[in-house]
Amino acid sequence: MWQQLYTPLGGSLGWSAAAASLPVAVALISLGVLHLPAWKSSLLGVLSAALVAFTVYRMPAGLLFSSIGYGAAFGLFPIGWIVYAAILLYNIVIDTGKFELIKDSIGGVTGDERTQMLLIAFAFGAFLEGSCGFGTPVAVAAAMLAGLGMAPLRASSVCLLANTAPVAFGAIAIPLVTLAGITGLPLETLSANVGRIVAPVSLVLPAYLVVVMNGWRSLGEVLPAVAVSGLAFAGTQFCVSNFVGASLTDILSSLAAMLSLIALLRLWQPRGCAARVNHPHSARDLWSAWMPYVLLVAFVLLWGLDGIKHVLDLVTIKFAWPGLHNRILRTAPAVTSASPYAAIYTLNWLSAAGTACLFAAIAGAMFLGVKPRRLAQLSWATARQLLWPMVTMAAVLALAFLMNYSGATASLGLAFAATGKLFPFFSALLGWLGVFLTGSDTSSNALFGSLQVVTAAKLHLNPALMAAANSSGGVMGKMISLQSIAVAAAATGMAAREETSLFRFTLKHSVLLAAVTGLIASFYAYLQPGWVR
Repeated sequence: MWQQLYTPLGGSLGWSAAAASLPVAVALISLGVLHLPAWKSSLLGVLSAALVAFTVYRMPAGLLFSSIGYGAAFGLFPIGWIVYAAILLYNIVIDTGKFELIKDSIGGVTGDERTQMLLIAFAFGAFLEGSCGFGTPVAVAAAMLAGLGMAPLRASSVCLLANTAPVAFGAIAIPLVTLAGITGLPLETLSANVGRIVAPVSLVLPAYLVVVMNGWRSLGEVLPAVAVSGLAFAGTQFCVSNFVGASLTDILSSLAAMLSLIALLRLWQPRGCAARVNHPHSARDLWSAWMPYVLLVAFVLLWGLDGIKHVLDLVTIKFAWPGLHNRILRTAPAVTSASPYAAIYTLNWLSAAGTACLFAAIAGAMFLGVKPRRLAQLSWATARQLLWPMVTMAAVLALAFLMNYSGATASLGLAFAATGKLFPFFSALLGWLGVFLTGSDTSSNALFGSLQVVTAAKLHLNPALMAAANSSGGVMGKMISLQSIAVAAAATGMAAREETSLFRFTLKHSVLLAAVTGLIASFYAYLQPGWVR
């Protein structure tokens, strides 16, 4: 059994962490400076991680390649699977012409681009995040905005920024369920603490979106819409996460924001905006157009029911990943006590959220009268459309898993832990780093959750607060993960050269919002510890 070593360079944590960060730097520079496409940048990151794992951490070649394969498989399923199903559903709606009716129905609510952003990117995107997660909100919301006439780069930018508010509670709160399982902390405590950290950000996020995309003058012109959407979402998010539970937080918050915003726009419209267009569509036609998305929500919620999930899981296949499971020994201080590192791959092909989305796509196609041959053609076209984004997803997760199994991730985590009194601030940045690497708040919590708790105990900090800070800070890394950028580019038909512009645009906002989250966590840790559980 090979044992992880967290200070391989002369016993120095600083130098070891610097070496561990090299793959991250390579991926960042490739995309943001050299302007390479996301799939090339991610593959260069994997190559760099392999060199660091082999030469610095002395990871055996067999374990190295097995880690890469394990991560790539996870990137394709379940993550790539749900993205494929969501894009297929969207392509069906486009092909049948129903998207034009959806556009008309939204245009009937508001003809103003800024309020469309709040309604679709912020509110409806959060609804999709709560129901599906794993890239679906960005894929669907960005495609909808692009279909309404917004430039692909602009549509992708606003959706990536908006997708920060709901991520911690996404996919029926899978990130927090994972965090609770990893740390052993109560789910309700983690839910409450995350709600208290992210609700202030959610409150101001609509205003932030408008200012960033349209300028300060626009904020005054749409202030009622900004205030209503922010208050409705953040207020509901805080109340549900603290007093109801994690699973319904996103769904109820987004519904509150959507209904409040629609009610407002029935009574008020921004001055000088394009007039609402009353299209001559019957209620039946509009209901037909929206039915595929109604089916999407219905299937995902059905898949989330314990009784249904139990039946679907009867055909789930779990197996030890060849050449990796329990062949690596993790040691303190990355874990509380030395233990083998498990590598169990779960092929829940029927109970996966992506399968729920696929059933919704098939049911939607049947409802809209799409013939089987045409559905097969659309399925193949969607696969071709997502070829390079799938390569990116597989490579990014391969990078993350390799860094994790080699010990590089632990070196980075321990370096953050060495910040002492500043750890509450850097705790959020650690979660941010994890999501950048994996594209998933769930994966970031799995990577760093235990480390957050162990470090908090050493520094006499609230473990539940630090674990919550990891998940809350992680959501701010979502907008710059190569996986998210690949999904947004695929959904909007963005030119490959624009991926670099998208990354450079979101990077500064990602860092700023992660720092704000760190400051909020520090406030709770040192100034008002009684305000969290």
